[in-house]
Amino acid sequence: MWLSLDSKTYRRFHDIIIPGTNGTTQIDHLLVSRYGVFIIETKNKKGWIFGAEDQPKWTQSIYGKKYSFQNPLRQTFRQRKVLCEFLNMNHSLVHSIILFVGDCVFKTTLPANVMRSGLGQYVKNFRDPVLSTEKVSELIQKLEMHSATSTLTTRNHIQSLKTRHSSSTACPNCGADLIERQAKKGRNSGSSFLGCKNYPRCRFTKSA
Repeated sequence: MWLSLDSKTYRRFHDIIIPGTNGTTQIDHLLVSRYGVFIIETKNKKGWIFGAEDQPKWTQSIYGKKYSFQNPLRQTFRQRKVLCEFLNMNHSLVHSIILFVGDCVFKTTLPANVMRSGLGQYVKNFRDPVLSTEKVSELIQKLEMHSATSTLTTRNHIQSLKTRHSSSTACPNCGADLIERQAKKGRNSGSSFLGCKNYPRCRFTKSA
């Protein structure tokens, strides 16, 4: 999937765990270039894929059975937040891409940054330099140093996930405060729940 991307223009990092103030995040692939930084989250799914940008869960339909999985756009929302904090970067300079690598078919219309192919062309559509050569070198140096010296492991990351999702005060997706809200419609109308303070940018909810 990297064939059309010049490795001198787009510096690549793979399977990197980044620390943040609200736990770690794991990034499958990361590209650093003058045209911005690109987070690439890969999903190996077969069958039919159904989803919408604002749904908390998407659906995989295969062999007559349906399975739900986390909306990957929400996953990359947190990845982007943690990475920007780590690199001290503006969010507008970091782009998220979801790449499905399995034999699947999208059965609903998904955003342009969710794809089954065409990764290289999508990245190259960003043609305006937004980072100086010096800044790119600085980012690469920091990420290389982190990759070489970090003691964070997959086990650490999984424990971080468990800790974040058990919290009743901090949103596990973006780290903002969880506040008590009341459902205004639907079958749960009138009942209380915890919702992210960053709503509608972050739509995480859990039972109060």
